[in-house]
Amino acid sequence: MIESKINNINKRQKSEKRFIFLGKISIGFSLFFLVTLFTMIIYKSNGTFTRTKIGIEVDLSNKAKISDLDHRQIIKENLRKIDPKINSIIDLNLLYQLVSKASNFDLKKSLEDNKNLVPTQIYWVSASSKVDMFIKHKDASGLKENQILWIKKLQEQHKIKTVFNWEFFQFGDSREPEIAGILSSFIGSLMIMIIFLICAFPIAIMCAFYLEEFAKKNRLTDIIEISINNLAAIPSIIYGLLGLTLYLQFMHLPRSSSLVGGMTLFMLVLPVIIIATRNTIRSIPSQIRDGALAIGASKMQLIWHHLLPLSVPGIMTGTILAISRALGETAPLLMIGMVAFIADAPQSFSDPSSALAVQIYLWSDLPEAGFIEKTSGAILVLLTFLILLNLTAIILRKKFERKW
Repeated sequence: MIESKINNINKRQKSEKRFIFLGKISIGFSLFFLVTLFTMIIYKSNGTFTRTKIGIEVDLSNKAKISDLDHRQIIKENLRKIDPKINSIIDLNLLYQLVSKASNFDLKKSLEDNKNLVPTQIYWVSASSKVDMFIKHKDASGLKENQILWIKKLQEQHKIKTVFNWEFFQFGDSREPEIAGILSSFIGSLMIMIIFLICAFPIAIMCAFYLEEFAKKNRLTDIIEISINNLAAIPSIIYGLLGLTLYLQFMHLPRSSSLVGGMTLFMLVLPVIIIATRNTIRSIPSQIRDGALAIGASKMQLIWHHLLPLSVPGIMTGTILAISRALGETAPLLMIGMVAFIADAPQSFSDPSSALAVQIYLWSDLPEAGFIEKTSGAILVLLTFLILLNLTAIILRKKFERKW
C-alpha cells in the first residue's frame, strides 16, 4: 500500500517535471523566433538610417545671384571632371547616374540655406541608390566597372561621405529609393488613428456600460453579446469590403482619404474596446455597487463616480491594444484604395493619404535593392511605435490598477 502511494507520488512528480521542461522549451522556441525576427529586421534595415552624399564644387565668383545658377548643369560639369576623357553619350549617362535624380534640388536647397557664401565651396548632394548600396554594403550588382572606378576616384578626392538619413523621416514616398521617406504615411497613420478613436472610443464605452449595467439579461442581449464576440474575430479584409461598399459606393466619401480609412478601422476596433471595457467592469467588486446604491446613489451616479473611474486602467489598456492592432492592418486599407502613390503629407482628413503598414507593403513589392532596406526600416519604426504603445498600456495598468 505504501509502495503504491510512493509510486503514485513519483509519477506525479515526474509528470510535473516533464510539463515544466516542455514549458521551458516552448518559451525558448518563442524567444528564439522573436530574437530571430528582430535580428533579421535590424540587419536588413542597417543602412536605412544613413545615406551617401557626393561633394559638388560650386564657383560663385562670376554669378550675381544664386537664382541665376543652373544647378543640374553645375552637377554635370563637376561629374565630368572625374574623367575628362569621356566622349560617348552612354558613358556620360553612366557618369550622371552616380547622383540622384533629385540632386539638383539638394544643391539648390544647400545654396539657399548657406548664408556665408564663398567664391568656391563644396556642397553635398544625394548619391543614387546604386552608389549608396555600394558604399554602405559593397553591393556592386547594379553598377558598371567604369562607375566603380569613378566612385573610387571620388573617395580618393574625399568627395563621398555617409550622413544620418534625416530625410527618411522628413520626406514622403518617392520613385527613387535614396530619397523615399515615411513622413506622409506616418502622418496618414496618425490621422487615421484620430478618426477611429473619435468614433470608436465613446461608442464602445457607452455600449459596454449599457450592456453591463442597464440591459436586461434576455435572449436579445445574449445575441448581442455573441455578435460582439464574433465581430472581434472576423477577418479584417471583410471590414475593408464593408468600408468599400458603405463609405465609397453608398456615401461617396473621398477615396484613399484618412477619413474613410479611420471609419473603416473604427468598425474593426469597436468590438475589441467593448470587450476589454466589459471585462474591466465585471472585475469591479459588487460591494462597491451595493455600497453606492445603499446610500442612495442613482445608477448614473454609480457609473460616473465609481465604476467609470475604476475602469479607466482597463479601458485605456484595451484602447491602446486596439490602436496597436489597427495600425498594423493593411488589408482593409487596400480595399478602400489607400494603395496609391502619395508623395506629399496629407493636409486634411479628406486628402489622399497612405498608412505606414500600406507603405511597407508597397515598398516590399518594388525590385530596387534600396527599397529593401527602406522596407525593413519602416517595419522597425512601426514595431518601435507599437512596442511603445503596448509598454504604455502596461505602465497605465500598473499605475492605476487596484487590488481587490
